[in-house]
Amino acid sequence: MHVRLIAVGKLREPYIAAAAADFRKRLQPYHRLEEIEVRAADGAQPERAMASEGEAILRAVAPADVVWLLEREGQEFSSLELAERIERAAVDGISALTFVVAGTYGASPAVHARANVRWSLSRLTLLHEWARVLVLEQVYRAAKIARGEPYHH
Repeated sequence: MHVRLIAVGKLREPYIAAAAADFRKRLQPYHRLEEIEVRAADGAQPERAMASEGEAILRAVAPADVVWLLEREGQEFSSLELAERIERAAVDGISALTFVVAGTYGASPAVHARANVRWSLSRLTLLHEWARVLVLEQVYRAAKIARGEPYHH
């Protein structure tokens, strides 16, 4: 499976960047990973920033992409359920999944409209940088589950 992760902004904190690098490396045996960073907009006007970031996100999304938007109000999955959904996508002939982590102000209405799945990591509000690392970690964990490998220790 080709996993695409489109995220707003760069990972600024060294410990977050290190965690992301660790999970990128762990994912290599399981999935081809492509990360696309879109530029974070100036936050002086949140609505304008969200719209600008949304346009950049949508430029990176191909028409045939299956898009999973990370959204606090989305559907929560256990790790087992996530593994099953990703495996089901592969069985259904989907060869690529695109995960989108919007910026500080969230996803624009256009990005919401484009999403095939709205996935919530938690009802908690998380930094979008943390969400990005958690997506990598959970996709890695899902891959291990799908292969019947230990995933919880």
